[in-house]
Amino acid sequence: MVATTLPFRADLSVDYDAYAEHVRRLIDAGCDGVVPNGSLGEYQTLTPEERTRVVSTAVEAAGDGARVMPGVAAYGSAESRRWAEQAAEAGAGSVLLLPPNAYRADAATVRAHYAEVAKAGLPIVAYNNPYDTKVDLVPPLLAELHGEGSIVAVKEFSGDVRRAYEIAELAPGLDLLIGADDVLLELALAGAVGWIAGYPNALPEASVELYRAAVAHDLATALPLYKALHSLLRWDSKTEFVQAIKLSMDLAGLGGGPTRAPRGPLTPEVDAAVRAATEKALAEGLC
Repeated sequence: MVATTLPFRADLSVDYDAYAEHVRRLIDAGCDGVVPNGSLGEYQTLTPEERTRVVSTAVEAAGDGARVMPGVAAYGSAESRRWAEQAAEAGAGSVLLLPPNAYRADAATVRAHYAEVAKAGLPIVAYNNPYDTKVDLVPPLLAELHGEGSIVAVKEFSGDVRRAYEIAELAPGLDLLIGADDVLLELALAGAVGWIAGYPNALPEASVELYRAAVAHDLATALPLYKALHSLLRWDSKTEFVQAIKLSMDLAGLGGGPTRAPRGPLTPEVDAAVRAATEKALAEGLC
């Protein structure tokens, strides 16, 4: 499931036609689906009307709502629930939900938040990103959320691959999804059954090949490819990930384009590093 970037025109209005084309391109390349309105989709900068239309565009372009998992993060639980209800109305098959992130919520608050959004009726994938939210969905808390019926899976972005084994022990029915591109192979070997991915926006075919080999534990295929791509994949875990992935898309001829403020241009040093890694991948036929 690719956490999709969102194309903007020169005036920074949303280019819905280009977005639909991007979704179709990812599906045609073998990706299983898309995650619109995540951080890569710059949902924080969208108006409610734009955010709604992005979801409907993704569902129509994917051709099957089960392939679409909109992000429904918001400051309030009621607002997240409304976004989940909107996703259901648009025909999406599931949603991705951060914990409360306006402050460092305790476990009881987190549980209430997920229970409220679950009332919308769609399967919820929890998103654990303790670096940006300052709320850590640790394995015991995830087990509680799963036991209460609030979540069916977790996008694990902590980077701590040891958690995979504890999650499996405490909540064996909870699906573990790789949440950071640069721990793809490690989490696949630890039992992850999915990947909510960033860099396939720029290199979909190579990413699909890598993912399929990784979850099949085909190290002869996966390990060389993983090593070849890792200098790019690690940008998914950095602050500049949106700009970096869009730059790689531009270099690959896939129309990344600009970002909305407050995200600005990459520094010359970071720009050069991303360009070098992308050009290396292009030269090796990986983009």
